[in-house]
Amino acid sequence: MRCDLTTADETLRSMLHINDAIVIRPGEIEERYVRASGPGGQNVNKVSTAVELRFDVGASSLPDEIKTRLRTLAGKRMTTDDVLVIDSREHRTQGMNRAAARARLTALIQRAATRPRVRRATRPKKAAKEKRLAAKKLRAVVKHGRQRTAPDD
Repeated sequence: MRCDLTTADETLRSMLHINDAIVIRPGEIEERYVRASGPGGQNVNKVSTAVELRFDVGASSLPDEIKTRLRTLAGKRMTTDDVLVIDSREHRTQGMNRAAARARLTALIQRAATRPRVRRATRPKKAAKEKRLAAKKLRAVVKHGRQRTAPDD
């Protein structure tokens, strides 16, 4: 019985909570650990600390409108197979890189979950039109004053 509770606790902890309505199950995220490049001495050659997080947007449980916005926001991070790839290698430990990659995925999905405000077309008011035309006339007068005058014959 205790084993079942532990497994359930681990599943709950590994679920990614985006907001109250959106939760990503552990099976929807694939994480691969690779060796990080760059400075770090001998540790770089021995330990795979960099994390490559893969999230299949098409097969995910997200609503369609969020999937569409997520594809747009992801840009070059989307593959042709409709998979979002997030690479994290800024930390020295695997756990911190994993947390950073999950945080970036969460932030990206949260941005995709917010609906953009609908822009309503407006027209300029009459006073604004008159003010613009008055400024144009004043500018024309100033420019006209700079012209050379023709000599009288």
